Amino acid sequence: MRVLIAGAGIGGLTAALALHAAGIESSLVEGARELRPLGVGINLLPHAVRELTDLGLGDDLARIGVAITELNYCDRSGTTLFTEKRGLAGGYDRPQYAVHRGRLQMLLLSAVRERLGPDAVRTGVRVTGFTQDAGSVRALAGDTEIAADVLVGADGLHSAVRAQLHPRQGPLAWSGVQMWRGVTEGRPFLGGDAMLVARGAGLIARGAGSEAGLELVAYPIGPDLINWVVQVQVADPGPLPGDANWNLPGRPEDVLRHIGHWDLGLLDIPALITGSSMILEYPMVDRDPLPFWGSGRVTLLGDAAHPMYPVGANGASQAIVDARALADELARSGYPGGLTAYESTRGKATAAVIAANRELHAGAEARTPTELARITEHYRRVTGADRRRPERPQAGHS
Repeated sequence: MRVLIAGAGIGGLTAALALHAAGIESSLVEGARELRPLGVGINLLPHAVRELTDLGLGDDLARIGVAITELNYCDRSGTTLFTEKRGLAGGYDRPQYAVHRGRLQMLLLSAVRERLGPDAVRTGVRVTGFTQDAGSVRALAGDTEIAADVLVGADGLHSAVRAQLHPRQGPLAWSGVQMWRGVTEGRPFLGGDAMLVARGAGLIARGAGSEAGLELVAYPIGPDLINWVVQVQVADPGPLPGDANWNLPGRPEDVLRHIGHWDLGLLDIPALITGSSMILEYPMVDRDPLPFWGSGRVTLLGDAAHPMYPVGANGASQAIVDARALADELARSGYPGGLTAYESTRGKATAAVIAANRELHAGAEARTPTELARITEHYRRVTGADRRRPERPQAGHS
């Protein structure tokens, strides 16, 4: 079996590693001409860390990431509202790591080239569509056709594979929240292994405007690097006008006018924002779950299959779990049964995460410890974050 993966992001690269571990041949094509360690910080939840550890990357994750042991909710004056233990400290069987997205992608890319060969990833090749028949699928990339037995669209939020499968999918669904993200050199806070979520409460003391839906998230991604996110409700939820651009540069002054007056004590907010090496601005968007992911020899993975709000730190983690499930099902049942089982299992699971992320965002005004404990516990239960995976099939069976 030959599997072609469109997209060399976190999900696509993990899929290649998982397929290789299952004894299934794969290769990747990526539209970018050069893969570089771009982006900001992300969290890998224990269920994703478990999968990557099974692929032999546990020590590498420990080297490039920060093991998060606590989630701390506070108000805009720094007063603690609720704390929750995370990772090993929270009783999970694996750590939770905060990592730089680009460093994680480079780690996965290096592992793919080492295990699958230096030519396993072809860059500058953007899949624009596909054709298929009973015998094969052919990915279209400019004037080139690339044949395979299975095509996996792991080509992100603006997936061309998804667009062909679902040509009338409509605009992205916007929560009405604008997000700014950055990475700043700074001293550790809360012991250097905790996530901080600070929330506005009601009206600003000066009486100018409302802080409803205003939130700052900060966590370490290195011994002296702080990843931060500011979320501001700027509109009512609805279809996104235009399109989401993950690389739109943001301006410090646009962020500071919302939270520059906050005094957390733990963090110097103006220094955190103005000291960032870059600021990215983009909307918080997702899509309703699809009625189906694939057709014939084609399926989807990661953001191409299930874009979701980044409020539960679950986007990259779900893509990693997708990748392992895809490899497991293809190893167990081959084609077409493996694709059918993969979509059935992961479609239901990720639809639940999309719904849970929306509910988590809707509960952003929760303030009491009881409310916060109920919301976080419900999120863990619905998303299945602490469940162990069943035994996977023996490697080499396809």
